[in-house]
Amino acid sequence: MTTSQQSQRLSEVAAKPTFRVIDGISIRFAESDPGGTDALLLSPWPESVMAYEPTWSRLAETAHLVAIDLPGFGRSQRKDVLMSPRAMSDFILRAADAFGLEHLHVVGPDIGTSAALFAAAAQPGRFLSLVVGSGGTAVPLQLGDPLREWVFAPDLEPYRRLGGRPIIERVIQAIERYALSDAAREDYLASFESDRFAESMRYVQSYPIELEALRDVLPQIQTPVQIIAGLRDTVVPPVNAEYLHERLPHSELQLLDAAHFVWEDAADEYSALVKAWWATGYKTCVTT
Repeated sequence: MTTSQQSQRLSEVAAKPTFRVIDGISIRFAESDPGGTDALLLSPWPESVMAYEPTWSRLAETAHLVAIDLPGFGRSQRKDVLMSPRAMSDFILRAADAFGLEHLHVVGPDIGTSAALFAAAAQPGRFLSLVVGSGGTAVPLQLGDPLREWVFAPDLEPYRRLGGRPIIERVIQAIERYALSDAAREDYLASFESDRFAESMRYVQSYPIELEALRDVLPQIQTPVQIIAGLRDTVVPPVNAEYLHERLPHSELQLLDAAHFVWEDAADEYSALVKAWWATGYKTCVTT
């Protein structure tokens, strides 16, 4: 299947947003046909479930995929009490329950990284594996701009006044090689228009406290973790991926020739690594 065909397949699903209410929150999701192992895919920030356009069809060959926009991101409704990694980790577990995903893989790039790791720490044995990376994790914080600017912004009001669209336009210009479909581009812009981007910043503004708490639980996580990040990522430098690899008991590290948006710019390698990991990699990671 060609890249354009892969993009079309997810675009057809996400062009007609499907929602369900989980714990009183309207959540947008996309779902593949049943079959294979269950996998919960968390959308990166500031994108949406459409970030899986270039990998969707390949991942769906071997797994039943459920991709969700986490609360406050993409097109999902926000709930202020969930806008931190630890709180969001509880929601990930509730979402898995709502979709009937009992033993599952989780793919959580970017903001999903810390939340997925907290979830694995909270419920040992629930997840078959995690695929994370490109999210802030290191303590002391090791972040580049614009993320560092957003984390330490003293006031959200300037971002509210500006609105999300011009911010997202600038951010997605950093996608180097992958050509976004018109549907994905518009979805990213619409997902964070008006004050939605400013309000989503609350999540990363919790990093100074939340990542210290994450540091303390990393050595206890027994779930196998594959870490995939861009070697040339200046927004979330690779030191964050290396930090995780050094502290997690069962992990593999893959640094790809890409900048921040590795799941799109290195989609062929990304999907191949995830499929191989789901096939046997997560099992051998624990035994080696």
